[in-house]
Amino acid sequence: MTKETIQDHWPQEATFCWGCGKNNEHGLQLKSYLEGEETVATWKPKDHHLAFPGILNGGIIATLIDCHATGTANALAHREEGTDDHTMHVTASLSVKFLRPTPLGEPVTLRARVKESSGRRMTVSCSLFSGEQECAQGEVVTASVDMNRFLKKE
Repeated sequence: MTKETIQDHWPQEATFCWGCGKNNEHGLQLKSYLEGEETVATWKPKDHHLAFPGILNGGIIATLIDCHATGTANALAHREEGTDDHTMHVTASLSVKFLRPTPLGEPVTLRARVKESSGRRMTVSCSLFSGEQECAQGEVVTASVDMNRFLKKE
């Protein structure tokens, strides 16, 4: 039996994101999983994701952190609400600290948790690891929007 990803709960219209959309054949197709109060994702870079020989591109790292953090906000908000309907969290701001070069040939692991939640906003902290080494840290502030209006279903 395959464990469901956070992205499996999203409406069809929201599954084409370049970073985490399962229906974007050219994208990264990040898959995130809820584990208690934390979310985890593992993703394997390919040779064309490089910045320099053997080093993962910083824009890809930022995208992975962004998508994993918004997925975290969505999963925890929907768990709190008891439904997948109506609201979705999108990026309001993103900051990334690059701590060390991320090797290209190894899978990366992302770990995120909600740091703060207030009204329509959630602040999610996310770390990206290569093996045991933390290579980047991010903080994403998300805003809750009406899914139907955001995806122009109304």
